[in-house]
Amino acid sequence: MDLASLHTFITIAELGSFSLAGEKLHITQPAVSKRLAALEEQLGAQLFDRLGREVRLTQAGQTLLPRAYRIVNELEDSKRALQNLSDNVSGTLSLATSHHIGLRRLPPVLRRFTRDFPQVVLDIRFLDSEVAYNDVLHGRCELALITLSPQRRDPLRSVKIWHDELVFVVAPGHPLSQQASVSLQDLCNWPAVFPGSQTFTSGIALSLFAAAGLTPNISMHTNYMETIKMMVSIGLAWSVLPHTMVDEEVCTLQVATATLSRDLGYILHRERTLSNAARAFIDSLPQAD
Repeated sequence: MDLASLHTFITIAELGSFSLAGEKLHITQPAVSKRLAALEEQLGAQLFDRLGREVRLTQAGQTLLPRAYRIVNELEDSKRALQNLSDNVSGTLSLATSHHIGLRRLPPVLRRFTRDFPQVVLDIRFLDSEVAYNDVLHGRCELALITLSPQRRDPLRSVKIWHDELVFVVAPGHPLSQQASVSLQDLCNWPAVFPGSQTFTSGIALSLFAAAGLTPNISMHTNYMETIKMMVSIGLAWSVLPHTMVDEEVCTLQVATATLSRDLGYILHRERTLSNAARAFIDSLPQAD
């Protein structure tokens, strides 16, 4: 059982496609099929059902997948541990970040880090926070800078860096902007645009309404804060945005008895060895707000 075959198996399982797996691994589709066939022959089991263009894990594949992750991650962990015997800060650092942090918080950090450690190659992936959790969990990234989950998620460690105040916003001239104070019920009478229903930020906002026995009138969802701001600014809906994004394009609402916030920071896997590059990156981050 070779490492390349296991990587190929994992990639097919994640993407649900032989052709997409080939693109990600930079090999041809016949090479993907050849690697998988060799692995299936070694194990004496079929790992995928091919139903037309659809690819699904068999029971044997479902049994192998978590073990394949463990094998690959153990090898990568051993490699990092050996590389760390040298004090050199070099190599590739796989880093995930949410779009908001990547655009609003990360640039000065990256500027300092690339200046201080020019031998490190940064592999930065812009992902939704919830997707980044899975990437760190399965070893696809060493670190992720994201909106932290309100609940603890073992075996991941979460470290807060920024406290992000959230505010209710509408376009200047929106009828709600003319009110000195707005209630949650007032908001429910108007259309809203929210982050995706599975996002941590959406859950934080919805819990506030649920506690009051209310359900906001959500007409649209999008995971990108910049897109939400644009939709609000042209008068399509109200929404919730980080206070740091408020400018003349949107108007902040004073909502009685309602305060919202979220924590931003980084996550890592408690049971894996961090590379020297990852340790140096963590040291370059600002102290918690």
